[in-house]
Amino acid sequence: MAEEFLTLMADLDDDSQQTLSVWYEELKKAGFSGVQTPGLPFHISMGSFSLDKEADVIEEMKVLAARFSAIPVHISHIGLFAGGKVLYAAPDMNPADLLNLRHAIQTETQEKFPWTPHCTIIIDEAETVQKALPILARRFQPFMGRITKLHLCAFWPTREIATVFLEND
Repeated sequence: MAEEFLTLMADLDDDSQQTLSVWYEELKKAGFSGVQTPGLPFHISMGSFSLDKEADVIEEMKVLAARFSAIPVHISHIGLFAGGKVLYAAPDMNPADLLNLRHAIQTETQEKFPWTPHCTIIIDEAETVQKALPILARRFQPFMGRITKLHLCAFWPTREIATVFLEND
């Protein structure tokens, strides 16, 4: 299968990764695994791009990393996307930080849907995700995290391309 697109991701800090991993491990203990991309850190997707934009996005990542410090995010709620196949944890919107990072991206994106910042916990058939939801709901506690780096990948298959740490982190 040939690569189809690039995604710029905002990765969360190590403590947030640990919290989200514990939630996912609870789901695995209950028999859920999902079909989401294995091995990627928990992140908020910031934009998707055509493959020909790789060099542009790498350069822009460097500019953004120099411009932005670590961004606080309050992971305050969980939810499902329409169709019920994606269970996620999501932050409150903080226009001074997360939204400013999103708006600072100048490379042309190829978005198909409005942007909804979220961290995917599990992707599966709707019936399976609906069974996983109460398990996550029992375990879920809001927390403060931080976005500490930007990460670019190509998809299918997954190819990790570049990572930059936000300045002052």
